[in-house]
Amino acid sequence: MQSKRSSHLILCLLALVLCFQNCAFAGKQPILVTTLAEYNQAVKTLQPGDTLMLANGVWQDAELVFKGEGTAEKHIVLIAETPGQVFLEGKSNLRIGGSHLIVKGLVFRNGWTPSSEVISFSIDSKTLAFNSRVTECVIDNYNNPDRNSQDSWVMMFGKNNRFDHNHIEGKRNTGVTMAVRLNSESSQDNHHRIDHNYFGPRPVLGSNGGETLRVGTSTYSLTDSNTLIENNYFEKCNGETEIISIKSGGNIIRGNVFLESKGSLTLRHGNGNTVERNIFLGNGKSETGGIRIINADHIIRDNYMQDLRGKEFRAGITVMNGVPNSTINRYHQVKNAQILNNSLINISKIELAVGSDTERSAVPEGNLFANNLVTSEGGVDAFQAYDKIDGIAFKDNVSNFKSTVVPSGFSQQEIKLEKAENGLYYPVDKTIKAGAPRDLKVLDITETGASWYPKTHREITFDTGKTLPVTPGLNTISDALKLAKAGDILQLAPGKYEQTKVLDIEVPVSIRSAQKSQISFVGTHLFEIYDGGSLSLDGIQVDGSKAADAAGNAIIKVNRAGTLHNYKLKVANSSFSDLTVNHSFNFLEASPGSFADTIQIDNSEFSKLTGSVLLLHKETDDLGKYNAEYVILEQNSFEEIGGMVADIYRGGTDESTFGPYFIAEKNQVRDAGKGSRNKEGASFSVTGAQWLVFEDNTLYSSAPVKVVDLVGTPYVHFSQNQLQDTSAIIHTKYQAKK
Repeated sequence: MQSKRSSHLILCLLALVLCFQNCAFAGKQPILVTTLAEYNQAVKTLQPGDTLMLANGVWQDAELVFKGEGTAEKHIVLIAETPGQVFLEGKSNLRIGGSHLIVKGLVFRNGWTPSSEVISFSIDSKTLAFNSRVTECVIDNYNNPDRNSQDSWVMMFGKNNRFDHNHIEGKRNTGVTMAVRLNSESSQDNHHRIDHNYFGPRPVLGSNGGETLRVGTSTYSLTDSNTLIENNYFEKCNGETEIISIKSGGNIIRGNVFLESKGSLTLRHGNGNTVERNIFLGNGKSETGGIRIINADHIIRDNYMQDLRGKEFRAGITVMNGVPNSTINRYHQVKNAQILNNSLINISKIELAVGSDTERSAVPEGNLFANNLVTSEGGVDAFQAYDKIDGIAFKDNVSNFKSTVVPSGFSQQEIKLEKAENGLYYPVDKTIKAGAPRDLKVLDITETGASWYPKTHREITFDTGKTLPVTPGLNTISDALKLAKAGDILQLAPGKYEQTKVLDIEVPVSIRSAQKSQISFVGTHLFEIYDGGSLSLDGIQVDGSKAADAAGNAIIKVNRAGTLHNYKLKVANSSFSDLTVNHSFNFLEASPGSFADTIQIDNSEFSKLTGSVLLLHKETDDLGKYNAEYVILEQNSFEEIGGMVADIYRGGTDESTFGPYFIAEKNQVRDAGKGSRNKEGASFSVTGAQWLVFEDNTLYSSAPVKVVDLVGTPYVHFSQNQLQDTSAIIHTKYQAKK
């Protein structure tokens, strides 16, 4: 009986405690809102300790303003009902202002911001965020469809804010992915923390404005930001040559991983930054780089770099030349940089006094390069210098090669490496003390981003879907194309095909024939590539004799709206003939605002074109934009081409881009470039390429090859070309196109 009474008493006491708890938090339960109107009303009433909860589902065209004054003990919170189940779509964004605010669990997708930012730590110039946090949010391919329309995804203002465990992936239009602004005193010396974020793939932009993370701007670059960038994962962040662009002072960049990311961590402006314990893994990918140094008093220590293939601005270590008495937005002299205890394993280059010219003539001064471990494949000298380097002292370094560029300060020896438990390589001989510390922690990708959001990438791929058989006849290809999904293959049976409808390419698709099936068409063009589309052609034969009698016809056109997604075009074992019904009949005509990741043509024949094979010259504003990253022509035949085999143009003097790359090898060219409308008077015209190989080609009775260098120190290689009844190659350096 006593036992029953005791149990009853305990239950009563528990009920009383629960009652007190509920009473104590009365009014502090999450405020659930289901519409934008409810949200706007509720946000006006928020007090310290309140939580505003967005209901699961799609919030269309939701411009959220989150304003409040919380305290260190009682934050004001904006949260998803279920993390990852609240989707902000259409023209949505989020602006934060006040203090001690937290935002968590939102996903931005299927749209783009109606303002200049997706998430801003400010409501207006006077209402900034302080001591606030955005965590476990996602911005995934939330792009303006115009690739030249500029916006940013995250902009940090104010002080003492944190951006952590967020998933940021797929920015394709112009504008830095994330930036810290210092444009007012209330945003300077900010002590922001940017940590444990996943910065997923950002494809090559093909122009300036593709940084993944920027801290500061040149205007305020001599001001300290004191931002901590720590334990973030940068995977395939290829937008432009600056992955992280530091344009302020006092920042710490620590413990981050850069995986197969083209470009470099660039100390572009500002002084006194520290770069330490970061991991750069290039995996042999082109243009993968390490750290580029400009300005004064930086510390670069304990970093690990492996299999990087970048040079110059994208070398493992790049030390720039400066401009004497430089203006704030140019290149300040590199002074007092401490480059210590870094491992550079199997790298291509370390570049010194880079950019030396009549303007950038201030060589590095008072710098130390010490206790670093450097290995190159085959023991090739990894150092390159473009000016005097007496202002860099080399001490106690170890390498597997003898350098003629840096003759002292290195112990050259055979270095055997072994993989440690952290996955990095260290000398077997533990008496070698140079290089990165053995206690480096390699951040695991699972430690970054929102744990509930998958890190999957939507890359353009061919031949990963189903094979759809197509029989000869009228519009049978377009009928099959309607059923095709990304990665599918249209397999043409032998025979003749006629198209009265344009073949709209809206997904990656392949069209193949084993016996060169014949295709004719009656319109102004056969294929049109739309945003999201890519095209692979193999074994087909196209006859243009039935095409419409119109100037400016083409086999392939890129839609006039341009392409947000980089497209691919691959052509193999195919032939294209009789493109003569009117003047300027081209094979491929790009459009302004379009960008090809790769255009590759192999073992194919082109004959009787009144226009050009490749027209990639539509970006004419001379801001460093261009229409294709890689253009590769190998073992093709070009005959009776009135225009040019390739017209590639990249204007301006901006140094932020990688390409274009143009490779032409083992091609036969006859009677090319002599049409009356060919104003260039060239069989090939390549302006502003950063990498050009023209090798083992034969040109008969053709206009000359014209190459113009505009920016940087491009790699240009001509070899074993035979020119018969064709003028010599005209190679002009650093002469802007009029």
